[in-house]
Amino acid sequence: MKVKMLSRNPDNYVRETKLDLQRVPRNYDPALHPFEVPREYVRALNATKLERVFAKPFLASLDGHRDGVNCLAKHPKHLATVLSGACDGEVKIWNLTKRKCIRTIQAHEGFVRGICTRFCGTSFFTIGDDKTVKHWKMDGPGYGEEEEPLHTVLGKTVYTGIDHHWKEAVFATCGQQVDIWDEQRTNPICSMTWGFDSISSVKFNPIETFLLGSCASDRNIVLYDMRQATPLKKVILDMRTNTICWNPMEAFIFTAANEDYNLYTFDMRALDTPVMVHMDHVSAVLDVDYSPTGKEFVSASFDKSIRIFPVDKGRSREVYHTKRMQHVICIKWTSDSKYIMCGSDEMNIRLWKANASEKLGVLTSREKAAKDYNQKLKEKFQHHPQIKRIARHRHLPKSIYSQIQEQRIMKEARRRKEVNRRKHSKPGSVPIVSEKKKHIVAVVK
Repeated sequence: MKVKMLSRNPDNYVRETKLDLQRVPRNYDPALHPFEVPREYVRALNATKLERVFAKPFLASLDGHRDGVNCLAKHPKHLATVLSGACDGEVKIWNLTKRKCIRTIQAHEGFVRGICTRFCGTSFFTIGDDKTVKHWKMDGPGYGEEEEPLHTVLGKTVYTGIDHHWKEAVFATCGQQVDIWDEQRTNPICSMTWGFDSISSVKFNPIETFLLGSCASDRNIVLYDMRQATPLKKVILDMRTNTICWNPMEAFIFTAANEDYNLYTFDMRALDTPVMVHMDHVSAVLDVDYSPTGKEFVSASFDKSIRIFPVDKGRSREVYHTKRMQHVICIKWTSDSKYIMCGSDEMNIRLWKANASEKLGVLTSREKAAKDYNQKLKEKFQHHPQIKRIARHRHLPKSIYSQIQEQRIMKEARRRKEVNRRKHSKPGSVPIVSEKKKHIVAVVK
């Protein structure tokens, strides 16, 4: 007599937790799940709500400066090392893991205007109001030794910006002109100028390393080629640009932080129209820095907030602020793309999460799977009105909120005036100018 038996492997029916929880077998036939989309929508709604509940981006503040933080620099090799310069001439080196200052240098008399690290990370350069460029060792002096710079170069004018080449022992400074220096020489290799105004910032391209860009107080952005030792192109905007930052993944793309509350992303091959105008700040934008992925950038503003923008979007996806934070002067995105650092007027360096609701620490495999599943659900239903409203909502300080309302009224009034002028003028006499072209005055080659 034959007896038929059912045989089941218990591993297929016990969950990963190895507890006595039975795994539920599931038939994926859509005919058996008529309410799959409504169920997924509810899950997406809950995931979006929980994302806002757990959005706590502020991590720590590095306290120790006795004056406003004027500039920040990252170590090219060590994620945990950050350098900061203050308005009293003091430079501090921080360990982010311990959240402590590991070294303090009285580098300059007056403001520290700029700070940059050498491409190999063994030393760094500072410039200040005392017209000097100083070269310092990254490691501290030995026991009993005095804190002395490796080299000091005394210039003729005040330097306002500095940046180091990404591959060679060359750095650039700016003031009344852009100077390219060799590390071993006390005179610049070449000096480049186009116009007669003071230049506030200079930045090397991380991919096409012989290219560099600068912005001056006469409202222009100038691009230079180090091999030709000449300026290439110049674009003049409506208002002054404070600084620029190159995209680390696309060699020709850079973003400019402007005084007219906007940021402009340009393709250097076609400067007559910006690729994107990023609008959300309600005061002058003072600094900008790209994520290492090149897909997002973060901006620091005089309106006491920082914002994170996707490169291809005109509006910010995130805004960070605290009650005590004053005008944000400098900002950096860490090299692992997870954190953002900002230095502000009230002597503080703050550390933020780049993704506000991200859970820090080690995740189990089930947590990772749930996180990925929720992310896909949010992407699937992101355009649904209810989910879109919850995901977009941010609490803003009263000052920023009231300024946004005021600017909205002013913008609507300008639009109405333009429509009325066009209605009562001869056809074609009042042309329609796009938002992108509205702020460009001229492009000079």
